[in-house]
Amino acid sequence: MKAAGISFSALQGIADVKSGDDLAALLAAAMPSAANGDVLVVAQKIVSKAEGSSVNLNTVSPSARALELAAITGKDPRLVEVVLSESSEVLRAKPDVLIVRHRLGYVVANAGIDRSNVRSPAGEEHVLLLPRDADASAAALRAGLQQRLGLELGIVISDSFGRPWRNGVVNVALGVAGLPALVDCRGELDLYGRKLEVTQVALADALAAAAGLLMGEGAEGQPAVLAQGLIWTAPARPAQALLRPLAEDLFR
Repeated sequence: MKAAGISFSALQGIADVKSGDDLAALLAAAMPSAANGDVLVVAQKIVSKAEGSSVNLNTVSPSARALELAAITGKDPRLVEVVLSESSEVLRAKPDVLIVRHRLGYVVANAGIDRSNVRSPAGEEHVLLLPRDADASAAALRAGLQQRLGLELGIVISDSFGRPWRNGVVNVALGVAGLPALVDCRGELDLYGRKLEVTQVALADALAAAAGLLMGEGAEGQPAVLAQGLIWTAPARPAQALLRPLAEDLFR
């Protein structure tokens, strides 16, 4: 894996994405000069918008469990109900905090459900969910771009997550296609000839974090970033490879 001359550039002119939009077509139209092996990092939000992964809270009836957690956290019971529907396990609930294990395996606040930069019709209150299958979404987007551009691009679908015992958020990879999300360096030698025993590099997370500096978290309106100059030899692996198995959870 080499990155001596890697560069990142934000795609310009991507309009507000709506449900049913052809995201591959929108991104292809905004793509600068690209080459085989470049990696396009795409914000989860526009993927979820294009896929229609949203819920109108006005249509949600909270369950008894949602009402219980809403009383603990101070959150909207309707939102809590949607969080529960997207989760396999509630890990922590305290005032202003609801940490869950998302149905795809991510450990994240509010199941990754977001209200920011989400346009709702008059009288409705929509929240945006994570993609139903982020790796499948990345693969479909890659195929769509290949059809339009004739290029073999890597795709990373990213979102901003918090991290245990660290303040702030950073972009991580939710879906990956066409590149190794995780690079296993075990068995390689370090600078002094010592064999690496545990090192695995979260390549897709590193790309997502770097692209996040251009994407921003507010009104920047730059939801896609092209990374160029990265070379790898490891086989392609999806983002699910980044998730530690429950049997190896060291914090239970």
